[in-house]
Amino acid sequence: MSTAAPNTAAKSTAAADPAAREAAEAAIKAAKNAAKQAIRFRGRSFLATVLAPALPISDWLAELDKLAGRSQGYFASRPVILDVTGLAITKRDFADLLALLYEREIKVMGVEGADPSWLGFGMPPSVSGGKHTEIVHKPSAEPPKQQGFVDRPIPSLLIETPVRSGQSIIFPQGDVTVIGSVASGAEIIAGNSIHVYGTLRGRAIAGTTGNAAARIFVQKFEAELIAIDGLYQTADEIDATFRGRSVQAWLADDKMNMAALA
Repeated sequence: MSTAAPNTAAKSTAAADPAAREAAEAAIKAAKNAAKQAIRFRGRSFLATVLAPALPISDWLAELDKLAGRSQGYFASRPVILDVTGLAITKRDFADLLALLYEREIKVMGVEGADPSWLGFGMPPSVSGGKHTEIVHKPSAEPPKQQGFVDRPIPSLLIETPVRSGQSIIFPQGDVTVIGSVASGAEIIAGNSIHVYGTLRGRAIAGTTGNAAARIFVQKFEAELIAIDGLYQTADEIDATFRGRSVQAWLADDKMNMAALA
C-alpha cells in the first residue's frame, strides 16, 4: 500500500493541472495525426533535351563534342532523353553508347525506342512521346506573313534585367521578353516566342512545347545557339552576315529560317 500511494498522488496531480492535461491531449492528437498522414502524389513536367544518335556512332559523337565545345555547359545539369528509335545497334552497342555519354557528363534520364530487353537494373527507364526532326538552315528565305489574330491573351514573362552567364530562364507557358542582354553561357527557354531587346550572346530555345509557329526576335544577334521546336542552329552554322544585326528566326516546312530586321 505504501508503494501505490505516490502513483495515485501523481495521477491526481496531473488531473488537477489543466496545463498538464492540455499538453497530454495535444501529444495524443499529434500522434494520431501523424498516423493518418496521407502520402501526396504531385504531377510535374520538366523540359528535357532529346538526343537522337545516327550511325556511325563515332561520327555522331564527334559532332556532339563539337556542339558541346561551341556551347560550353549546354548539357550541364540538363536532363536528356536518348532516342534510339530505328537505330540498327545491338544491346552491347547501346550499353557502350550510354557509357560514352556518361563520360561526357550527359545525364540520360530516359530512353525512347530501345528494345525492352536492353533495359534493366542500372539502366535509364523507357519513355515515349519524343520527337525527331531534320535540321536545315536556309537564311535567304523570306519570312511568311502573319495571319489572323489571337482571340485570347498569351501568357508571357517579362525579364527587365540582363540575364547573366549560367542563368536559365524557363517559361514553357508562353513568350519570354528580355529587356537587356543575354550573356554567353545563359539561356532563355520558352514555350512560345522569345524577344531579346539587347544582345543575345547565349542560347535562345523557343517553341519547346511543340509550337512550330514560335519565333525568336533579337535586337543584336551574337548567339551561341538558337532553337525552335527542336530544330537548332549553333554559332558556326549560322550565316555570319547576321552577326551584330537585328534578326528574327522562324520555322517553315521543318527548316530554320533567318532574316534581318529593318
